[in-house]
Amino acid sequence: MRGSATDTHFPAGHRRALTTAGTAVASTALLLPLLGAAPAAGHDTSDTLQNAFAAAAAEYHVPQSVLLGVSYLQSRWDAHRGVPSVSGGYGPMHLTDARTAIAEAAHHGEGTEDARGDQARAALLPTTRAPAGSRLPARLQTLPRAATLAGVQAERLRTDPAANIAGGAALLAAAQRHLGEPLSTDPAAWYGAVAQFSGADDTATAAAYANDVFEVMRQGERRTTDAGQSVTLAAQPGLAPDTAQLQRTGLRAGDASGTECPKNVSCEWIPAPYEQLGQDDYGNHDLSDRPTSQSIKYIVIHDTEGQWDGVINLVQDPTYVSWNYTLRSTDGLIAQHVKAKDVAWHAGNWYVNAKSIGIEHEGFLASPDAWYTEAMYRSSARLVQYLAAKYGIPLNRQHILGHENVPGPTTATIPGMHTDPGPYWDWRHYFDLLGKPFRATADAKGGLVTIRPDYAKNQPQYTGCTAQGAPCPAHGSSEVRLYSRPDATSPLIKDIGLHPNGDASTIDVNDVGSRASTGQQYAVADRSGDWTAIWYLGQKAWFHNPKKQPTAVNASGFVVTPKTGLTDVPVYGRAYPEKEAYPAGVPVQSVSPLPYKLPAGQRYVVGDKVPGEYYYSVTFTTDSHRVVVGKDLYYEIQFGHRVAFVRAADVTVVPSGK
Repeated sequence: MRGSATDTHFPAGHRRALTTAGTAVASTALLLPLLGAAPAAGHDTSDTLQNAFAAAAAEYHVPQSVLLGVSYLQSRWDAHRGVPSVSGGYGPMHLTDARTAIAEAAHHGEGTEDARGDQARAALLPTTRAPAGSRLPARLQTLPRAATLAGVQAERLRTDPAANIAGGAALLAAAQRHLGEPLSTDPAAWYGAVAQFSGADDTATAAAYANDVFEVMRQGERRTTDAGQSVTLAAQPGLAPDTAQLQRTGLRAGDASGTECPKNVSCEWIPAPYEQLGQDDYGNHDLSDRPTSQSIKYIVIHDTEGQWDGVINLVQDPTYVSWNYTLRSTDGLIAQHVKAKDVAWHAGNWYVNAKSIGIEHEGFLASPDAWYTEAMYRSSARLVQYLAAKYGIPLNRQHILGHENVPGPTTATIPGMHTDPGPYWDWRHYFDLLGKPFRATADAKGGLVTIRPDYAKNQPQYTGCTAQGAPCPAHGSSEVRLYSRPDATSPLIKDIGLHPNGDASTIDVNDVGSRASTGQQYAVADRSGDWTAIWYLGQKAWFHNPKKQPTAVNASGFVVTPKTGLTDVPVYGRAYPEKEAYPAGVPVQSVSPLPYKLPAGQRYVVGDKVPGEYYYSVTFTTDSHRVVVGKDLYYEIQFGHRVAFVRAADVTVVPSGK
């Protein structure tokens, strides 16, 4: 997906419209409080928001801990300056008003990227659009109802955090009355109301949500919000909710049969069709036998640029494309569409598709700086933990990729590759939830850095969210900008693949040519005062890294560098076998280098060592399908914003500190 309806830096047609079960105990890693968030400039650190929770709890007779627990799972108590989430939710209670949040273009239905990314077949460029104008479900319209219950104008609930909290309290109290339960002072008596607050329409999803809220209450949390407000939820370790209330909510029973999901999430099976379309075509994925036939190396994080119901309709269209899972923003519900053994068409690079699992996250930009819910982050992290453990996928940024980090398989495809989930996805928080926080692992002599800005404080300027060249609203970001010199007025690093005409990189929200993202690791090329240089796309790239507010931490590991005597080595977008490896009946796939070079003297971080591999799958029947494995070996490296591959025969692997 791309982030601008009017961006002219990329090919025409590749633009998107910016309209808008659990078990009770969650894993410890998913409940880490983020105590390091600091107040934004000009904001106080008073307890105004804490007092607002207390006042709303008293007025609507909702236990304050219940109100705090629900709000934490919705937004981590952040107000986001009145900006709506990807599902049209506002304020600390994530009250939804998504009337305008209907996607006009589907994630894979616009642009030049072939979601399959396989030159052995004609490019698949679906034109299907997500249906618009459908009636919004109740879970996307909680703000108007809260406004009625609280007797205030809806606009106040969007912009006034205290009013928003009061509206959420009114909804919880109404849910409690609907269940025929008293407005008890005992938090344990509010399980059913919390489950209903989730907006889920089945008991499994509602229970998973309520279990998370009560686990937060048991553990307690303390955090400074995005507005500089200090909020505390005292731990209640012995809290045991009345889970029997769930049966009185009237929600349908959830059905997780057929799914491949962890037990502590809500999951349902909504299959993508494997159907023949005429004589020579079929959709919308490939049957395989992973991991027996080929290993699964990557998990690719996407966002949908579409509202839940429309996106679910699309993945069930055999003429469209596919991915393995979709996550719903409001409550974290997971829908599985393609079994992990099979190959979905989602990443725009056939090598990556054949060795990855694709996860879409509900997201349409009701506003250019929309945000993702805590419920979705947590549910996604649990799913990724489960998949990573099951298939032996390392939890690092060279194996947990954003769609934007997937390389173009050939030179011609680079400008058309997608850029989601974009600079506003909070990778640092996500990896905290995965139980793999990004920490310093070496001193300055380690030779590497891990990009790790403070998400809330790090607010680089972007343009193009709503109109070409127009500034995007200020917003926290996972990315740092890269310059040709240690000076913010110097030119940005050039990306000759993304800008083949030699144009400079830009600060457009979709231009990934001069950006490094949280968790990515690079070899240190130089240091100068508050600036650090890394090797990036064959160049020395500088980013601001002041000691008082560092945007990276030191690390160590292994790097590749050209073998002695070579001036440079080619870089590839896929690790395909040598021609001698292909058996009769399987057309040889070209091993074509990208326009980049890895020059002598430069170093790039190693992510993995893999054999050349190609999955031949161009027919509906599987009898001709083959996995071709070559003798040539490759190293996956962090080459720029995207990963890339180099032949092992061309490089030497050395410790980063030497």
